[in-house]
Amino acid sequence: MFAATRGNELWLVDITEHRTAESKLYACAINNAFSGRVVGYSIDSRMTSRLAVQALENAVAMRGDVAGCVVHSDRGSQCRSRKLLRALARHRMVGSMGRVGSSGDNAAMESFFSLLQKNALDRRSWTTREQLRIAIVTWIERTYHRRRRQACLGRLTPIEFEAIMTKDVALAA
Repeated sequence: MFAATRGNELWLVDITEHRTAESKLYACAINNAFSGRVVGYSIDSRMTSRLAVQALENAVAMRGDVAGCVVHSDRGSQCRSRKLLRALARHRMVGSMGRVGSSGDNAAMESFFSLLQKNALDRRSWTTREQLRIAIVTWIERTYHRRRRQACLGRLTPIEFEAIMTKDVALAA
């Protein structure tokens, strides 16, 4: 299991899929290991390298200076693509991949997607990809970030934890 001692030190990446009556929808999420906050995500009807690159670009846009941040993923082809490797290099980030057959390497992301499935996606069937996309964004932004208290964060939400830790860092400087 991975841990981080500050924000933007370690990000975890994974992709999940869920079926609608139209077809599957894929979501790539990037989780800040320090706070558990999803710092970037991308949702699309195709699981391509563009899905992972867009999630990374969204995270970088949200977080600003991320040089030196380690971005850890499983060995999926989207995360091994030249496009993603170029994006990592452009932002001076370090790519990291789990070992073959080592499912624990990305357990935090698997846990996040399990929560998403259990608490939002599996509660009903989805007619359109757009309905499912809205449900995913709503659950991440409203429920996971702002309402779901996490024991590993001292019973704070990811947003509360980051606000407190950012303020403490600023006061110490």
